[in-house]
Amino acid sequence: MQQPTRSDWIEEALSNLDTILLDHSHCERKAAGVAVNLMFRYPSFTKLVRMLTAIAQEELEHFELVNQWLERRQIPLAPLPAPPYGAQLNAQIRRQEPERLLDMLLVCGLIEARSHERLGLLAQHIRDPELAKFYRSLMASEARHYGAYWLLATTYCEEEAVNTRLQELATLESQILSTPYPQPRIHS
Repeated sequence: MQQPTRSDWIEEALSNLDTILLDHSHCERKAAGVAVNLMFRYPSFTKLVRMLTAIAQEELEHFELVNQWLERRQIPLAPLPAPPYGAQLNAQIRRQEPERLLDMLLVCGLIEARSHERLGLLAQHIRDPELAKFYRSLMASEARHYGAYWLLATTYCEEEAVNTRLQELATLESQILSTPYPQPRIHS
């Protein structure tokens, strides 16, 4: 993450909080699925499997907690078009190993880092004290997840390669977010 979130994002998000909550539910579900998929792709990487098992479980717990907020606010769980953010980041993942593993871990880490920042902005600006408290409670998890993906990248790949590739992907991640998506999303 090279650039902080644009100031207009928080205004748009607060004006469309129901959509943000629905999108947040989808983000938690996808994050759990990505962690599980990585475990299936690299089953002999013991540390990766152990750490991603914990992340997948926590992401599913967050999915349930966000869904409880949706129920409270009477927002039906429904499909929602995704912004190009994830697809554009995933398109940068190289296909050959060990670069593929490195890129997958770094993309996941960047997404978690951006989630940490965005949930913090929501916690700071939402007027509903209970919902603000909820978002504050998730921030530590997002930071921990980012840290776990970084640790895994430096465990399985050379640190110099990790740092170089992270810089490249972080630049791209900021560029993707510089073009606003027409509807508010956690990653738009």
